[in-house]
Amino acid sequence: MDRPCVYAMSTPRRFFAEGINYPESLSAYLTGEEFTHAKAVLRVATGDEIILLDNSGKEYTAIVDKIEKSRLSAHITGVNAQNREPSTPLYLLFGALKGDKSELVVQKATELGAGKIGVFSSQFCSAYMNDNKLARLNKVAREAAKQCLRSRAPEVVYFGDISSALSDAGDYQNKLFFCEFAHESGADISKMQGPVAIMVGSEGGFSVEEASLAEERGWAAMTLGKRILRAETAAVAACALAQYALGELK
Repeated sequence: MDRPCVYAMSTPRRFFAEGINYPESLSAYLTGEEFTHAKAVLRVATGDEIILLDNSGKEYTAIVDKIEKSRLSAHITGVNAQNREPSTPLYLLFGALKGDKSELVVQKATELGAGKIGVFSSQFCSAYMNDNKLARLNKVAREAAKQCLRSRAPEVVYFGDISSALSDAGDYQNKLFFCEFAHESGADISKMQGPVAIMVGSEGGFSVEEASLAEERGWAAMTLGKRILRAETAAVAACALAQYALGELK
C-alpha cells in the first residue's frame, strides 16, 4: 500500500540586514557574515522567501532576487510587527567566564528575552575579553535571536571593572545582585514591576568589597538557595526567575 506523501512547510530563513529603508526603498542587502551564512551554509537561492530583521522590532518578508559574489539582494514584499519581544526590559550582567561558557550564557539569556547583556571583569575573574571575543558574543546573540524567532538581538557590551558595570544599570528600577554568600534575598522577585537588571559573578564569585559596593549603589543582594550553582547556571536561572515573575514565561 502506498503511503500518502506529506509535505513539510519550512519556515523562511531569518537574517539581520543593515540599512533597511522600507517603504522608501523595497531593496535590501545581505553582506558580510550574514551573506556568507545564507549562501554557503543555508544554500539560499534566487526566488527563495526570507525574513529580514533590523533590530527595530519589525520583520520584513522578502524574496531573493540576486546573489552576487559578495552580497545578496532581496525585494521586500511586506513588513510585520512582532510580539515576541518582552514588554519589560531585562539587563543581564555577568562576570567573564572561561572557555565557551560566556557564549552559553549569552545564548540562553537571549532566548529568555534579555534586551541587553554586559560582560565584566572583577576581582576574582580569571577569564579575559578582547575585541574578537566580544564580536563573537554578539554573533552568538544574533544567531540565538534568529533561532528563537525574536526580532531583536541584545547588544553585548564589555566593562573592564565591576564599578562601571554597576553604574551602567543604575537607572533600572530593580537591581538584583546574586551572590553566593548572601544568606537571604533582599528583594521579593515575585512582586517586581518595571525594568530589571541582574548581576551574576564569574567562576570565582564576588569579593566582600564588591558586594558592599553593589549595596552602596542600590543593588539588592540575592540568593538562589542553599546549593552553590555554577556561574553559567546561576546566570540562566536568575534570568528565568525574573522573566517568570514579570509574566514573560506564562
